[in-house]
Amino acid sequence: MRKFATALFAGAVAFSALSTVAYAKDPMVGGAAMYANKNIIENAVNSKDHTTLVAAVKAAGLVDTLQGKGPFTVFAPTNEAFAALPAGTVDTLLKPENKAKLVKILTCHVIAADAMSADVKKMVKADGGMHKVKTVGGCELTLKDTAGKVTVTDENGNVAHVTIADVKQSNGVIHVIDKVLLPKM
Repeated sequence: MRKFATALFAGAVAFSALSTVAYAKDPMVGGAAMYANKNIIENAVNSKDHTTLVAAVKAAGLVDTLQGKGPFTVFAPTNEAFAALPAGTVDTLLKPENKAKLVKILTCHVIAADAMSADVKKMVKADGGMHKVKTVGGCELTLKDTAGKVTVTDENGNVAHVTIADVKQSNGVIHVIDKVLLPKM
């Protein structure tokens, strides 16, 4: 009986360890697990750090697009990044009459590719320290690898730091950033 109890305990410990490993592969963003088998929208709506981004995506009519097949790489600004914009900017952009401008800004955060940070770092290295990439919105972003961390510079010279990289989605990847990227207007 003692051997059976020991084997049962060992099995329970092993199962517990495996379930912890399985859980660890789904990174936490905004207090919520991000599941690789869910799409960008299905995960983003659960992040308390991305409520402004989700509201903006809804106002811009981009929900269906970002639930689509992809692949997409999304540089996802946090609520704090949106709050750092000049006072009233977000409220103004969310108005129906500013939908085209909002769509332009949001699609300048999306690349039509599945680019994990290791891929970005390889492209940056191959291009001599920086890699320029076109977004779905037609903007040009400059990607850099600064001391092992990816940065993204918009057309106006604003630099966003990737604070959480490689959040795998069923239709691409999300990289959380600390600034809103803006197109040249």
